Amino acid sequence: MRQLRLAKDAMDRDWAEPGLDLDAVAAHAGYSRYHFIRAFKAAYGETPGQYLTHRRIDRAEDLLRTANLSVTEICNLVGFSSLGTFSARFKAWTGLTPSEYRAQHVGRGTALIPGCYAMLWAGGFRPGPGARERNSEEAP
Repeated sequence: MRQLRLAKDAMDRDWAEPGLDLDAVAAHAGYSRYHFIRAFKAAYGETPGQYLTHRRIDRAEDLLRTANLSVTEICNLVGFSSLGTFSARFKAWTGLTPSEYRAQHVGRGTALIPGCYAMLWAGGFRPGPGARERNSEEAP
């Protein structure tokens, strides 16, 4: 069970990465991909792919309610590479399309977080290698 928790922690940490690889996550648990899928489902009640999709959709729900970002921007921020797949899975999970969800959950007069801040907060901004070192060298 400890190995599965390590793999689940890796998924919780890297859920927004579009190329999150099942083989790499299974390696965190020390299992083959097929044994990992079976063991994960037995332990958590859903496959690793279902778990990851649900994590991403939960995050998308938050962004749709709070951020002034387009559905496409949210789709990319939460790790989906296809808007069609995102919309279909979102509707299957929530019963609403992303646009319908936003319309239902954002009240009139509610100020949304500006998209640029939401992207920074959501991890959409990724400084290049050495950014921390450059910034610390430039500081007085």
